[in-house]
Amino acid sequence: MPIEKIIVVEDDLIVRKNLELQLRQRRYDVAAATTLAAAQELLAKDTWDLVFVDVRLPDGEGTDLLQQIQSRPQRPLVVITTGYGSVPSAVECMRNGAFDYLLKPYSNEQLEITLSKAEEYSQLVKVNRYFSQESDDDGQSELLGKSAGMDQLRQLIRKVARTQATVLIQGESGTGKELVARALYRQSPRATAPFIKVNCAAIPENLIESEFFGHEKGAFTGALNKREGRFELAHGGTILLDEISEISSNVQAKLLRVLQERELERVGGNRTIQVDVRVIATTNRHLEQCVERKEFRQDLYFRLNVVPIHVPPLRERREDIPGLAAQFVQRYTRKHGVRCQGISPACLDLLQQHNWPGNVRELQNVIERAVILCGEGAMIEGEDLGFSKLFCPTPARPAAGPEAPTNPPGAADPEAGILTLAELEKRQILAALAKTGGNRTHAAKLLDISIRTLRNKLNEYKFSAGGVGDSEAAEDAEEGTVAVTEGVER
Repeated sequence: MPIEKIIVVEDDLIVRKNLELQLRQRRYDVAAATTLAAAQELLAKDTWDLVFVDVRLPDGEGTDLLQQIQSRPQRPLVVITTGYGSVPSAVECMRNGAFDYLLKPYSNEQLEITLSKAEEYSQLVKVNRYFSQESDDDGQSELLGKSAGMDQLRQLIRKVARTQATVLIQGESGTGKELVARALYRQSPRATAPFIKVNCAAIPENLIESEFFGHEKGAFTGALNKREGRFELAHGGTILLDEISEISSNVQAKLLRVLQERELERVGGNRTIQVDVRVIATTNRHLEQCVERKEFRQDLYFRLNVVPIHVPPLRERREDIPGLAAQFVQRYTRKHGVRCQGISPACLDLLQQHNWPGNVRELQNVIERAVILCGEGAMIEGEDLGFSKLFCPTPARPAAGPEAPTNPPGAADPEAGILTLAELEKRQILAALAKTGGNRTHAAKLLDISIRTLRNKLNEYKFSAGGVGDSEAAEDAEEGTVAVTEGVER
C-alpha cells in the first residue's frame, strides 16, 4: 500500500468526521487537524503520505500550507478541498503543487478516484526512485545461443512465464540466470508492472531484512524516515531474489511467511501489509545440499522450487561459443569505437578448447579485452585473449628425443608440483619477452601492464637490458629490448 498515513485539515466538523470515517474504512491511518498550526505540528512529528486540506481555515489559507509542504524534503501529496471553488483558484493550486482539487460536497466515487490516482502515482514515484539508483546493465538482456539446450530453455520459459508460479533458477555463476528471470518477466502478464531485483549476496546481513520488508521511522539507529521494502515496491509486479541461498535463517523464516500468506510487516512496525508479487529466485549453489547441511530451510526450499529451471554451463553447449563470440565482438567494437575484423580460426579453436569456468560472463569479458588489445583493423588472435596459463588447455607433450624442447616458460610440469605465484609470474614475463623477440613495449602490452612495471620486474630478476646494465636511466622506455637467453632457469 503506497499510501498509509493521511492528515485531514478541515474546520467543518461534519465534513471532517465524514471524511475520516471513509478513509478509516479503507484501512488508512488518519489524523485530523482544524487549524494550520495543528497541521504543521502533525507534519513535524511524523512522515505522511497524503494531506486533505481545506482552503479556508480559522488561522489562515490552506494554500499557505500547500506552499510550506512543497519546501519540505519529504513531501506528501496534497488534495485541496473547498466549497468556493473557481477555475483560477484550481489553476493556482495545481501550479503550486497540489495533486488534486475537490469541490465540496464531493461524492464517495470522487473520493475513491482521487485515492486510486494517488496510490498509483505514489507507487510509480517510489519505483522510479529505486530504478534511478540502479546501475545500468548495458541494456543487453537477450538470451543468446542456438544450441538444443538453449532452445529447450526458451520453450520452458514460454510455458512458465504466463503463469503466476514461483520459479527457482539454478546454474553456475555467469550462465545468465538473471537474463532468464528477465525473460520470464517480459513474457508474463505482469510485464507492465515493476520488476524489482534484490542481490541477497551484496546486502549486509543486518540490513537485508530492512531491504526486503522496509522499516518504520525510528525502528533502529539511522532510520530517520519510513521506508518501503523491495516487496512493497514490487507490488503488482515481479521480484527477483538473486543468490537466495545467501540469506540468514532468520530472514528465511520471514520470507517463508511472505511466500505463504503474501503479507509482511516492516521492521519496527505492527501493521500487516498485503503484497501481490510474483517471486523468482536464483542461486549458483545446490539448494538440496544446503537443505541437507541445515543451511537452508526445507519448507522455504519447497516454496521456492515450484518450477525449477536449470541454466546449462557454457562447456555443455560449446556449439554456442562461435555465435556468442561474434555477438560480443560486434557489441564491443561499437562500444569502444575499435575496428576489428573478427576472430581468426586459430583463436576460435582456442575459445572452443577453453573450459570456461566463468561461463558466458567470462567469454564476454575475454572478448571485450581482446577487442581492445587487438590491432586496429586486425583480427583477434590467441595472444589477444589473455588466457591465464592456469586455465589454458595443456598441449600434447612432444615425443622424447635429444632435441625435444622443454616445457614453455608459462606451462607447469605436472611432475614438478605446484609453482609459486612469484615463479609463475616470472615465467609469464619471460614467455612474453621471448614471444616478442625481447621487445619490452610489445611484451608489456601482451601482459596488460605498464613498461615501468615490466622494467621493475626485470630489475628484480637481475636481467640486463641490451647489455647496458640495470640502470634505469640507460634503458629505452619505449622500444627497449631484453636479451632472454636459453640459459634462463625454467
